[in-house]
Amino acid sequence: MTVLLEKFNTPFETVPFDKINQNDFLPALKEAIKISKNEIDNITQNTQKATFENTIIALEKSGALVERISGILFNLNSCETNPELQKITREASPLLSEYGNDIMLNKQLFEHVKAVFEDKETNKNLDIESQSLLTKSYKSFSRNGANLNENDQEKLRQIDKELSEKTLQFSENILNETNAYSLEIPENEVVMLAGLPDYVLEMAQATATEKGKKGYVFTLHQPSYLPFMTYAENRDLRKKMFLASASKAFQNNENDNQENVKSIVALRHKRANLLGYATHADFVLEERMAGTPQKVQTFLNELLQHAKPVAEKQMQELTKYAKNQGFTEDFLQRWDFSFYSEKLKKEKYQIDDEALKPYFQLENVVLGVFEVAKKLYGLSFVENKEIAVYHGDVKAYEVLDEQNKHIAVFYADFFPREGKKGGAWMTSFREQSGEIRPLVSIVCNFTKPTPTKPSLLTFDEVTTLFHEFGHALHGMLANGKYQSTSGTNVYWDFVELPSQILENWCYEKECLDIFAKHYQTNEPISQDFIQKITDSANFMEGYATMRQLSFGLLDMAWYGKVAQIDNVATFEREISAPTDLFPAIEGTNMSCAFAHIFSGGYSAGYYSYKWAEVLDADAFEYFKEKGIFNRQIADLFKENVLSKGSSEHPMVLYKRFRGQEPSPKALLKRSGLL
Repeated sequence: MTVLLEKFNTPFETVPFDKINQNDFLPALKEAIKISKNEIDNITQNTQKATFENTIIALEKSGALVERISGILFNLNSCETNPELQKITREASPLLSEYGNDIMLNKQLFEHVKAVFEDKETNKNLDIESQSLLTKSYKSFSRNGANLNENDQEKLRQIDKELSEKTLQFSENILNETNAYSLEIPENEVVMLAGLPDYVLEMAQATATEKGKKGYVFTLHQPSYLPFMTYAENRDLRKKMFLASASKAFQNNENDNQENVKSIVALRHKRANLLGYATHADFVLEERMAGTPQKVQTFLNELLQHAKPVAEKQMQELTKYAKNQGFTEDFLQRWDFSFYSEKLKKEKYQIDDEALKPYFQLENVVLGVFEVAKKLYGLSFVENKEIAVYHGDVKAYEVLDEQNKHIAVFYADFFPREGKKGGAWMTSFREQSGEIRPLVSIVCNFTKPTPTKPSLLTFDEVTTLFHEFGHALHGMLANGKYQSTSGTNVYWDFVELPSQILENWCYEKECLDIFAKHYQTNEPISQDFIQKITDSANFMEGYATMRQLSFGLLDMAWYGKVAQIDNVATFEREISAPTDLFPAIEGTNMSCAFAHIFSGGYSAGYYSYKWAEVLDADAFEYFKEKGIFNRQIADLFKENVLSKGSSEHPMVLYKRFRGQEPSPKALLKRSGLL
């Protein structure tokens, strides 16, 4: 029998990655689905009166093996994949979709759940978290077709099957496109790479060696792409790299995502209509703090009114600066922005990423964020080499509280590789419920160490690490009775609060003093540098806000307005026009590589980043008033936000922490948009 179906005989029942054969995934998954269906049969065939215990709790406990195996498979497919594993995942996806529908469209099961839900007298005696689980269980059925007739249920099954295939293909196409492109510069033409710092050149040489080439190789992975766009003086090469990145999955080749975009949008719209909703956005937002597409649109437009004048003024300043530097065209192009904004930032604040990076050695930043968690929540992180990992770059830590009680296992995976998606995210290999403690992971794509330098982070990468670690804390400090209402299983526009609030600590001297030390001299970062970081925090914030709003508005347009699109590029250009700060570039497209909303979980939800910024700015103002390491405020945040999951409505929890509803003024003030 495969290890995937056994109880894991490992420290804290962690995943035995070293014993898993990827060919076992499909057989194990099929067996797990069979076991889960028997668990469901036990509920539906029970002749006793349906109760919270024999129905809702039994349902909550069912399918644990399916969840475990599919979780391992899909996590590995994101961070350590290969063609065979991709093929296995493609086969597993429709199986899981069908399995999910077999449960959600099970008439007898729904009747049991509905009977418990409608037993108002008995339910009065349930505690608040159990009531939340009951409501969530009932809604998961009603929102997934349980009230439909058999004919419409069959239509729903087909839609979900197609969606699972299309979204997976969308994601694979982006990874294929990212891996397919490289810019190769021969050794004797290094003059073409003027402006690039030594570490970037050294990394490009290491990449060339890995690929069996000579000279310098640059890729579309973020640690290679971003510094190239920021420092390369050769404008033609910047343009070349930009066009390669901005045309990913939009090149009319085998990895083109245009038809996938149209299919995913149409299928989600059709699904929403089938369930009685006007649009996919109406369906999604029913279960969000925002509530309706109209409220999201109003929220984004209000921010747009504040951000647009500031952004336009900033772009005028940047264009004027570029012309003083010898730029001769009327307009800056997108491949000019990072280059000139970095120069202007350096001139205005006497600061740049290159000057700061020596103070942000990855290992020190990791120890720093651990220390922040200790000061705020009393946590300790102890590396445990007995815990198996899925790649040599990954480290595993045991997480302990102040009484040395086991809280979680934390995996850290920081470097890019060919089998790994771009970007940064937090995930779980097991979620918390009752006495079961979580296995939490953060995955990033930071610059690898070179033969002469350790991994040194840009300040943006420091905030990224803190951001993902904030999500991890939400998972690790979860303390719910039920998995479905625990940890990060909260409204999508609330889930970014724990991550975004932690970024604020990166700008505070009291925090930077903990870990920002020069990697060669161990000299602490100077007060002068800290002041410059603080002073430059809002640099180009109008532009950055406009960029986020453009993504949010594009997302709402795809899912809140239309059912069918003839031309992906034309539609995107029309929607993006009010937020565009640059001329449109033929042959480029955002939607075809917009994984968040087409293959991630953010469809009709991208606005939540800005929504959560309102929450985090307001919440951090409270910490600032009382002290950023004030344990009393940290305990309030832990008890009412981090540990509570979705046991109660997020606004109730937020007000219990803060004592008031959040005000957008804190964000506008912090961003310099007021």
